[in-house]
Amino acid sequence: MRVSLHGVVRSFGARTVLDHVDLALGPRSRLGLVGPNGAGKSTLLRLLAGLDEPDSGRVERTPTTLTVGYLPQEHDRRPGEKLLEYLARRTGVRDAEHAVARHAVDWSPDAYAAALERFLALGGADLEARARGTCAELGLSVSLEQETATLSGGEAARAGLAAILLSRHDVLLLDEPTNDLDFDGLDRLERFVGAFPGGLAVVSHDRIFLDRTVTRIAEIDPWTGRVREHAGGWSDYVAARELARQRQYAAFADAQERRREVEALLHARRNQARAGGGFLAHATGGSDRRGTKALSGKVRQAERSLERIEHVEKPYEPWQLHLSLAAAQRPGDRVAALEGAVVERGGFRLGPVDLDLAPGERVAVTGRNGAGKSTLLALLLGELEPAAGTRTIGRATVLATLDQRRGAYEGETTLLDGFTARTGLPAEDARTLLAKFNLGTDQVVRGCRSLSPGERTRAHLAELMARGVNLLVLDEPTNHLDLEAIEELETALRAYAGTLVVVSHDRRFLEAVAPTRSIDL
Repeated sequence: MRVSLHGVVRSFGARTVLDHVDLALGPRSRLGLVGPNGAGKSTLLRLLAGLDEPDSGRVERTPTTLTVGYLPQEHDRRPGEKLLEYLARRTGVRDAEHAVARHAVDWSPDAYAAALERFLALGGADLEARARGTCAELGLSVSLEQETATLSGGEAARAGLAAILLSRHDVLLLDEPTNDLDFDGLDRLERFVGAFPGGLAVVSHDRIFLDRTVTRIAEIDPWTGRVREHAGGWSDYVAARELARQRQYAAFADAQERRREVEALLHARRNQARAGGGFLAHATGGSDRRGTKALSGKVRQAERSLERIEHVEKPYEPWQLHLSLAAAQRPGDRVAALEGAVVERGGFRLGPVDLDLAPGERVAVTGRNGAGKSTLLALLLGELEPAAGTRTIGRATVLATLDQRRGAYEGETTLLDGFTARTGLPAEDARTLLAKFNLGTDQVVRGCRSLSPGERTRAHLAELMARGVNLLVLDEPTNHLDLEAIEELETALRAYAGTLVVVSHDRRFLEAVAPTRSIDL
């Protein structure tokens, strides 16, 4: 059983995203798909899933009855849809059930039998019972009748994980499945991927997850639209990529040096030819014509040598995020504090919490999904008022946040208008700064709602760079960033002198920012 791309081309307007791509997923394939934001990773997954059609080339499924499951990057919560309905849709059971009902009415015996077989193969007969058990195992303690639009970020992440665990597809395509999952959820996902008998392709920014789960990496080159495959996990790919890059730079430098030498020789020969060959004729006792002819021959010889030098392309230099986070003036001895603070949201209660933040501290907030990490950050930020206890912010504290939903840039306002309103920058300065975050003319005039999750995240980071803050509160900051941007963010945070409070389940990211203490909820 396999799904494969053959010479696939996909363009959007004048831009070719994928150019003559060949790729195959067979039984037990474990493919990690990497590349910068906008390179076409989600597009490639949608082509494999049959949700998009190539401009040319073909997508093949062997056999044609092979089923492919696709988990999109953003939580797919639809108004009015209940959790069980969501799970039925994500596992393919809903469509299979509709096909059974349709063929029962039309009464085409062969079609009805095939539809029923598919419904049973996808686990439709006992989906509700399995869903209850899986949700309970995942700690998703909500009713199957609850509407998904009312789920928290952590609950939505576990609902997505439940859909994966309940799937009985032949091939699974997962677009950032690790977003918002806690450490327990990540562990369950890794175990499932290891035991899954079918083919799997995954896009993830979690480098440890890629090292533990995939056996080959497919890299989309944003410059050419081509796909290159590498054996091994993320660390193997990084090592191979760096070695190949060094070799290409060495070959490029050698070719450039050789070209300079031959061009210098050619220049000298041509000067001699223009000056005439009399001096050579005199030295050899011949005529001026013989001397000129000899020099002309040397010129042609040098020209042929120049033509024979292999043209070596300079290694492609991709766009890189260059982020610096400057702390504002030093705050007082107390940056912020919670004393006996209690928050109540519906049936959820957090607290009492005592927390005193000092200048330069780095605090990691950890805990299971639903434990109250985002609630604690909202309390610290003043977005929630304590039902009991107090919240204090130092007089000199300048606070900024990157929230989990990236909610500041999600309305109909254009990115440029929203960014200038939040930063106070003039329009031209805002355009210049946003361009450094790879948000150019096309993006700044668009409504924020139409931006991709990665683009909205980069807009938030640009805002943080524009504002000098000495208390930075980050909720899952690596979500929706490509791996190169995550590494640049890590570098910027290592150099940040202010106080940092961060919620993250990216294990390597937490290692890089080196928290001075952790709060486990």
